[in-house]
Amino acid sequence: MLPIPGFAALSYASTVEMLRAANLLSRERLYDVINIGPEDGPVQSSGAMQVACEARVGAEIDLDYLFVVAGGDPMSFDDARIMAWLGRVARKGVQLGGVSGGPVILAKAGLMAGRRMTVHWEHAAALAELSPQLMIERTLYVIDRDRVTCAGGTAPIDLMHALITRHHGAPFARLVSDWFMHTEVRPSAGPQRAGLVERVGCNVPAVLDAVEMMETHVADPVKLGDLANAAGVSPRQLNRLFHDRLGRSTMGYYRDLRLETARALLRNAPLSLTEIALATGFANSSHFSTVYAQAYGEPPSSYR
Repeated sequence: MLPIPGFAALSYASTVEMLRAANLLSRERLYDVINIGPEDGPVQSSGAMQVACEARVGAEIDLDYLFVVAGGDPMSFDDARIMAWLGRVARKGVQLGGVSGGPVILAKAGLMAGRRMTVHWEHAAALAELSPQLMIERTLYVIDRDRVTCAGGTAPIDLMHALITRHHGAPFARLVSDWFMHTEVRPSAGPQRAGLVERVGCNVPAVLDAVEMMETHVADPVKLGDLANAAGVSPRQLNRLFHDRLGRSTMGYYRDLRLETARALLRNAPLSLTEIALATGFANSSHFSTVYAQAYGEPPSSYR
């Protein structure tokens, strides 16, 4: 965790407390949380909360994820030392995350190019004006390959639910969310679970769990077995549920979801076809164009 001075305390707590609860409920050390500060000493939030840090920016630490949590006015953040360090961490293959105003700092460091992202609504318009090429979505969170962005507030609880599902399965993730009485887990693209039911047109838990995982893996598609594992059923049973309830195979639904995302990017984002192809999980622009034309009867260039 990299809390920036003036960070939003609720956003920070919503991120780390889910990981603490996962360790508690599993009775294992599933996650190590290391707080990294810009300088020696604790980091002050926008209120009374302070976070004691075990390391400083620039330290050589073996990390899986690095989450930047910010509040206040991240648009004015200009610490070149921190931005350069974030770039070095990214080049090592660490998955970078931004929470609340944190995505602004990642974007200003040049680390969100070609990636879908979200940010707290308070900063979205200013960030879009500063960097019109960014693919900013007004959603709770976005997981795009090696970048994770979250709007902040209580949305990190939903994001951590998705990550814990990826790491340890949906049943355990539900147990962690229930620990916080967060029983209505919200998908990345909507404000609440009911929104997902309405969007999908189905209320079968296994189907909804699979679609949630699809929505968090648009740029880096997962296999049928991974979707079935997240849904707690066999691949054959999951396919049967999708055919019965939605009239399509699981992977056919997944492909259509990625194509719908690509269609929205064609309308709204000033990106090349190659960038859109990679952002929606296609190998290259040629493959994307072929699949798109088969689905919509025209090439993506014509639609744009």
